[in-house]
Amino acid sequence: MAALPLTGPHRAPTAPPPARHRAIAVLDRLPDLRSHLDGARAAGLRVGLVPTMGSLHEGHLSLVRRAAVDCDVVALTIFANPLQFDSREDLERYPRHREADIALAAGAGAGVVFVPTEAEMYPTPPTTTISVGRLGDVFEGASRPGHFAGVATVVAKLFNAAGPCRAYFGEKDWQQLLVVRRMVGDLLFPVEVVGCPTVREPDGLACSSRNVWLGSENRRAARSLFAALAGAAAQVEAGEGDAHVVRRRLAESVADEPLVTLDYAAVVRAADLAPLERIDEAGTAEVRLLVAAHVGGTRLIDNLAAPTDNLAAPSDRRP
Repeated sequence: MAALPLTGPHRAPTAPPPARHRAIAVLDRLPDLRSHLDGARAAGLRVGLVPTMGSLHEGHLSLVRRAAVDCDVVALTIFANPLQFDSREDLERYPRHREADIALAAGAGAGVVFVPTEAEMYPTPPTTTISVGRLGDVFEGASRPGHFAGVATVVAKLFNAAGPCRAYFGEKDWQQLLVVRRMVGDLLFPVEVVGCPTVREPDGLACSSRNVWLGSENRRAARSLFAALAGAAAQVEAGEGDAHVVRRRLAESVADEPLVTLDYAAVVRAADLAPLERIDEAGTAEVRLLVAAHVGGTRLIDNLAAPTDNLAAPSDRRP
């Protein structure tokens, strides 16, 4: 166990972490994480959990800050999960900054950082994985077969070790958020899953550990993803109810950037990723615009809620 002072700045809209967060425990064994958080709950403290793969950025830190406001003890986990990578080479390429990540987590309000080895998380090759069916098979699941089984499996292991808690995930990975929520509901984990808004760079690019792989030209080109999402959302806000028209606008806007290769663009019901024919089919439910693309050798994803207040109800439409 190691201790570091909490010295980082705090950003709006969250308040500073509680004053009792003065040192951070750095743990690397599952039993130690379980014991530490069980002890916190026994003392009457609320536990927040922020699972990450490390290489922390402002998006991750916003989750820690939110958890520090909601909870008494915040545990951040750092584990590059091999089940989520397409190859061993991709896993080895993933950026790792352990000491910097620990300092950033402490500054944002974490009281615990869990940094297990692969052998700790998978002492033997896993033969049991978790699938959430169609929800994990479409979009990212179709482009990266087995990805969400890997996500669900490692998150389940972390939830089992952490015990009853609130767990914080960013909306930037919207499909992942839904997969985790579905798993928690189906398997009755004593966990409340909290989705937090996407954090963006000043140019609109969603914060991602993969952004460090973008050179200056690709970085400029990558801005087209959010620009396309914003344009399609504005189209919906102006009253366009045909989901095919909106999807075409979204796809064409991305394709207009020659350095970007579109993987998918979609207009879906936010709660279950069901594709929409008409945007007002979602009724009072939220609509999400999804996009994924390759920018150079880097694959990026993004999404945005579509404002539907100006759409006519189905009964108001003329034949």
